[in-house]
Amino acid sequence: MSAPPSGTAILLFLRVTLHVGFAVLLGVATLGLPTGGGVNGSRYGWAALAAVLAGVYLAGTLVEKRFAAGKSGFDPRPYAVLWLGTVTVLWVMLLAGSADFSWLAFPLFFLHLHVLPRPVALATIALLTAAVIASQWAASGQPVPHVAVVLGPVVGAAFSVVTGLAYRALYRDAENQRRAADELRRTRADLARTQHDAGVLAERERLAREIHDTLAQGLSSILLVARAAEKSLHDGDPAAAGERLALVQQTAAENLAEARHFVRGLASPQLQESSLVDALRRLCDETAALAAARGSGLGCRLHVEGSPAELPQPYTVALLRAAQASLANVREHAHAGTAVVTLAFLGNEVTLDIFDDGVGFDPADPRPDGRGFGLRSLRERVAMLGGSLDLESAPGEGTVVAVRLPLDGPRNAAEDQA
Repeated sequence: MSAPPSGTAILLFLRVTLHVGFAVLLGVATLGLPTGGGVNGSRYGWAALAAVLAGVYLAGTLVEKRFAAGKSGFDPRPYAVLWLGTVTVLWVMLLAGSADFSWLAFPLFFLHLHVLPRPVALATIALLTAAVIASQWAASGQPVPHVAVVLGPVVGAAFSVVTGLAYRALYRDAENQRRAADELRRTRADLARTQHDAGVLAERERLAREIHDTLAQGLSSILLVARAAEKSLHDGDPAAAGERLALVQQTAAENLAEARHFVRGLASPQLQESSLVDALRRLCDETAALAAARGSGLGCRLHVEGSPAELPQPYTVALLRAAQASLANVREHAHAGTAVVTLAFLGNEVTLDIFDDGVGFDPADPRPDGRGFGLRSLRERVAMLGGSLDLESAPGEGTVVAVRLPLDGPRNAAEDQA
């Protein structure tokens, strides 16, 4: 079964029917014009007047159609009443020439109902009906009009009014639907732009976190170790300089691999061929090596509690990034002698604690150098997984960064992101 026609399709059908009906009735009445002169005048004169009526009617409908289709910037609506008045006057003149033009009153009824306000349209329809009755009465030649001469136009006018009002209601409904559809399209376009902007911002945040936790920390380490190598060369110790330059190359290679992978949205290369525990153990070794290259005696070790469980990829990446950022801060700012990374699997959650015995700081005090993006990005990354990040520190008492990630409800969401 085919779907019912829409209001717009029905309106189009009615409009086409109205215009075709007007053209057919005008053509039939013109062909039926009387010949010769006399009271009715020349047939060719009335035919010319009918052609003028056809031209005015056609011009008005074409201009309105082009404007409705968006093909013309000229708005004909302010001139609709003038156009309708011209059509009506031409029809009245033709009606004086032949009663056959009476049938054109029916499409004119619809035009009056569509263009004019309802009270005005009903009054003009009454006048048009009276003109039809008078024309039919004059054509019959009877002293008293026959009942059919009066009843026919009146019934036809009443039917046209009812049909015209229904058409007008359908027209308003179609206009409301069109406006609602336009508003819906605008809303969808706005929503699409909003979602696009949100996606762009989210991607920028992701890249900012990845750059800070990998490239920025790696470049900082490369810079510090390169300075240490330069100092070794200046002190005449090429062996130590060579070791430090080798560490620079290793760190640069690892950061290059990180950059290539996070641009593609992939996991950290440190996690692709090894577990989180192995990656954290290597990170501790690298931290101690980088500190040693700078002449610092920082010792870093890993403790694992519980039975290691397979974690969703977003969990492993978040925990590794937390350890990388925290240990980078320990190397650069803590002046610590020991750093301990504790990874614990506690059944319904996984925790990561990074402790150092350095100088500590006051968490309530903003960093004087304005740097603090790492901690903020870590909080955002952990919060996206439904976890929490706590920071405990005080001047002279070291620092503890504690990350908690639940393994129940939020884990499913994390697996969907993986």
